[in-house]
Amino acid sequence: MRLFAKDRWRLGAAFALACLCIGQVQADAEADKAAIAARLEEFTAAFNARDAAGACAIFAPDLVSTMRGRTDNDRDAVCKRIAKALADRGVEMRYAPDIEEIIVSGDLAVVRLVWNVSIRRGPTPAISKELGLDVFRRQPDGRWAISRFLAFSNAPD
Repeated sequence: MRLFAKDRWRLGAAFALACLCIGQVQADAEADKAAIAARLEEFTAAFNARDAAGACAIFAPDLVSTMRGRTDNDRDAVCKRIAKALADRGVEMRYAPDIEEIIVSGDLAVVRLVWNVSIRRGPTPAISKELGLDVFRRQPDGRWAISRFLAFSNAPD
């Protein structure tokens, strides 16, 4: 009978440990989601302040971007395009993200979002929505960075 009680104790301890581990994984995933959302807010604040270097900080060195009507670009090309756009003082551009979903799996995460874009070249701004899918990868320093992104419009051709 003692063996049975000992086995029951071991089984109970193993179950408690498994529950603790699952709870920790869920807590880590929530912390990762918050960190990713914060990185998107940092990008937004930097972009809207015309800080090209700050905006580009969200992109991983191995970035590949895919946008409708363009060839795929690497980090340097994307950052040059951002810097050029932000240097044009005749245009006011503002971004605001609506994060629809963040899925985290280990050191990879996928973010489905809509960028609300306002571009003003005169008295009236043009407002559009840019749908996107960003793949974040945890970097060696622990920060999340966009490794791949796909941006597109659902406006009719």
